[in-house]
Amino acid sequence: MSKSRKIAKKTMAASIAGLFLASAALTGCSGGSGKASPSAAPSVPSAGASASQGSGAIDHSKPLTITVFDNAANYQGEQTGWYGKLVKDKFNITLNILSPQVAGDQLFKTRTAAGDLGDLLIVDNSQLEELIPAGLVMDITDKLKNTKYLSAYADNHFKPFNAAFDKVNPEGKIYGLPTFEADTSPTTFSEEIPYSSPIMPWDYYKGVGAPKLNNLTDLLNVLKQMQAKYPKTPDGKPIVPITLWKDWDGGTGAMENVRWLSNWYGYEKPDGTTTIQLNAKGDIVPIIDDNSMYKQILKFYFDANQMGLVDPDSPTQDWNKVAEKLTNKQVLLLWYSWQRGFYNTIERGKNGDGNVAVPIADTRIIQSSDAYYGSGRVFAIGSKAKDPDRIMEFMDWLVSPEGLRYYTNGFEGFNYEKTSDGKFKLTEVGQTAFQNNTPVPDEYGGGGYQDGQSKINSMIMSDFVIDPDTGEFYNNNYWSSTIEANKTALTTDWQSAYNAKNATDYYLKNNMIDIVPNINTSLGTDSSDIKNKRSQISDYVKNTSWKMVFAKNQAEFDQLWTKMQKDVEGLGWKDVVAADTAKAQKIVKMRADAQAGK
Repeated sequence: MSKSRKIAKKTMAASIAGLFLASAALTGCSGGSGKASPSAAPSVPSAGASASQGSGAIDHSKPLTITVFDNAANYQGEQTGWYGKLVKDKFNITLNILSPQVAGDQLFKTRTAAGDLGDLLIVDNSQLEELIPAGLVMDITDKLKNTKYLSAYADNHFKPFNAAFDKVNPEGKIYGLPTFEADTSPTTFSEEIPYSSPIMPWDYYKGVGAPKLNNLTDLLNVLKQMQAKYPKTPDGKPIVPITLWKDWDGGTGAMENVRWLSNWYGYEKPDGTTTIQLNAKGDIVPIIDDNSMYKQILKFYFDANQMGLVDPDSPTQDWNKVAEKLTNKQVLLLWYSWQRGFYNTIERGKNGDGNVAVPIADTRIIQSSDAYYGSGRVFAIGSKAKDPDRIMEFMDWLVSPEGLRYYTNGFEGFNYEKTSDGKFKLTEVGQTAFQNNTPVPDEYGGGGYQDGQSKINSMIMSDFVIDPDTGEFYNNNYWSSTIEANKTALTTDWQSAYNAKNATDYYLKNNMIDIVPNINTSLGTDSSDIKNKRSQISDYVKNTSWKMVFAKNQAEFDQLWTKMQKDVEGLGWKDVVAADTAKAQKIVKMRADAQAGK
């Protein structure tokens, strides 16, 4: 989820809305159930309508099942519900999703070894570099020329990205379309809260006196106080201060929950690496260094567990279970911006209820600017895809105004409606459809709204693209109507407490954030030797990290750490660190060039 940029200025979209009503549409996770009934019937376009390549140019008469190999998906199986019916009605296509996060990392190796990864692929940049020379991904340069919407982004977005893969793509053909690209500028950070920062329920935090947090020790102490005062939800569900999950660890080489909290103190994992962390100054630190931020965050989680603050379900639960807890307000510490969207609503905000940023004084957050050139993954078409023209048509629709509206905001008339000035506003149902998993009428797919959302869980162009019909972002947090509706007790109370319009504004004013250019490029592929060493090291580090969090005492924590430092050396640690350092140095140079305006 982390993810070439210039950054001569640090700008934000003028918005306070998302601080308290985050869109969780991009999570692709299930959880929660609702009793509300829809206030209006959504409208589905007629079957066979074509978004690209000319009306009637493509035959939709035969059903087509597309196998989607999807690194971003938290779900495996057929896309059902309203989005599944929408795609079926419009394109006569069924999406069958394969998810490494569900099935395990071996899925990529197994399917590439068999010579067919899938029809539609959402894979990491590093994997694209393997697939091109292996002949497992299709050249779509010419197909892009015939698209209505994708072609508009070819010169500024797709061509430069693919040209950077020059070692495996010397002719600069277009094989992959980067994910979550913004259409703002390479110098902009648009969001009103950093991707990763401390977030807690405002009413519970105030309920224990809202003490100033100077450091992580203070955070643990306030979580303990909140746990004692708020042990259960109003309907009796247990509340946990901190919850962890394993299924995001995947190929990251370490605990993802540790990786992301490292951002609070200025260190991130460069894309394509597993053994190091990087800060805004360009310092590269191996994660097993005794002074690494990785070790410090591991110690934070260990201390939390010693205090009884870590969810005992953590070693065995998956993300879907976590999402359910977030929906029920059963977690006190959130760290990812869109985790707020599982609970926050405008109505709750009116009562001062919702998850908000709670800054810690000694943090200095590292935050990438908008993903103008993408975020570390790509959409591509497998070389053996059954009907590439229909897949291309589907991808083109994904970046059309209609496709983006459905993906980010659901149905007009159900989730949102037009206002007198031609813009959009959320309906009463739309404000809570995700959290409540509001039932959708059977004729539009049935089931719960959240259950039926797109399980692809990824976009080519992001919701930080301007809708040509409204002049506003597709992201409904930034609609003027949402901003106005979000002037609630929660919003104004938070703004008064922190003297800022939103979290990003606070961190900028107090010099507590470094916004760095978002570099999305080819970092080179591993040799087979490095790949094998990386795999062994990654598995060892992840397993040991989890053991350290749940170590019985400090002595066992220290023993596990020392043993890991020694054991990974024998697995080829120095060689993998050297490879990762070279990748990080390329990022450091590109960031410096971007900041210099080159």
